[in-house]
Amino acid sequence: MPDSRKHRGQHPSDAKLFSKSQMPKLQQAVKDLSWLLSRGYSEKSSLKLVGDRYRLQSRQRLAVARSSCSRQAASRRRLHTLPEEAMKGAILYIDGFNLLITIESALSGGFILEGVDGCYRDIASIHGSYKRVMETVEAISLSGKALEELEVRQAIWCLDRPVSNSGRLKQMILEVAGENNWDWEAALYYNPDNLLAGQPAPIASSDSVILDATAQWFNLGCYVVSKYVPDALILPMGQLARGASH
Repeated sequence: MPDSRKHRGQHPSDAKLFSKSQMPKLQQAVKDLSWLLSRGYSEKSSLKLVGDRYRLQSRQRLAVARSSCSRQAASRRRLHTLPEEAMKGAILYIDGFNLLITIESALSGGFILEGVDGCYRDIASIHGSYKRVMETVEAISLSGKALEELEVRQAIWCLDRPVSNSGRLKQMILEVAGENNWDWEAALYYNPDNLLAGQPAPIASSDSVILDATAQWFNLGCYVVSKYVPDALILPMGQLARGASH
């Protein structure tokens, strides 16, 4: 069935699954999963154990998994993250789909997960196919506004070539950059995750695999949403686990 959505917002069941009454259970599930991950248990078996214990639905399990990480991973990510002032004059490599889908979700009223590591993540569940939505151009523009404010010298947007419509998104990014005289490049890669993970220059992503390997990263998604989407629906999923790890 073709994707006919015009917004990246909420799944029909999200209001119930992520209601205020559900949050204590979800936060405790993130704490428990992060505890298991910290002790070397596999994510798959740990998520099943925690999900079954709290009787979580599939989207709740996805949210818990996306919000959790081991104490060791959280510590490493904090150690390698860059402050805002480090962006001045920097060349920043951006995980394009990762960033834009989160901002699109925030702009369209989707729930945004605040993880144990402080990253903002969406639960849009994009797999192999990307469709422009009403908020796409605004998401690109807000990213540019943030990069301009941070005085980033150049942004290099990295997009997954195998994802459908990646070429159209690349063109859109370059058009917005041209209209604003922003020094941007955009390129398609078969495996941008490897490029970003091994990049010595600063990168912007909330992808856990990339963050656990990269030398230095900036929390751009959190910066953009916090600064320019004041009514974003942020779920403090990692709050209990963060308190327990300090």
